[in-house]
Amino acid sequence: MAQHGDSLSGVAGRYASALYDLATEKRAADEVDAALDSFQTLLNESADLRRLVRSPVFSAQEQVKALDAVLSKAGIGGIAANFIRLVASKRRLFVISDMIAAYRRLHDEAKGLAHAEVTVAAPLKADHEAALRAALTGVTGGKTVQLAVKTDPSIIGGVVVKLGSRMVDASVRTKLNAIRTRMKEVG
Repeated sequence: MAQHGDSLSGVAGRYASALYDLATEKRAADEVDAALDSFQTLLNESADLRRLVRSPVFSAQEQVKALDAVLSKAGIGGIAANFIRLVASKRRLFVISDMIAAYRRLHDEAKGLAHAEVTVAAPLKADHEAALRAALTGVTGGKTVQLAVKTDPSIIGGVVVKLGSRMVDASVRTKLNAIRTRMKEVG
């Protein structure tokens, strides 16, 4: 078993590492990744599910029973479903999103993937997106970069790139705000 716990801190990292080791051993890492992604999507879309997950009012048994129905309806089974039930039974469900994020980092690292969130003022042309992807591939040391591009006209121009925990804000709005701040300091 690989030791991933050192690179991930806390409870979420330990649980994610154990899950990743099991999923890899069972040759189900991609399947577990997809199932956890589905569960996170459910969490993001359902205030009731978030309440169930985060509230200390519900007992572990109540959480597991409610989750069984959610998992069954969503078609989430196998290792991922067992993991979510285990987390609930151990009263750690309130950090499930952190566990999922930690698992995804491990899975992406093993596959040589990096995720970048890019915000631009206007939609990117295909050749600009390809150039950006190539530049980010260079920055990540050759990893395959998956881009999530958002359009936000309020940045006026330029680009904001978030790659892992690094963020580069080269937007016109940010530059204008910096100039305004300097002008206030001078005046």
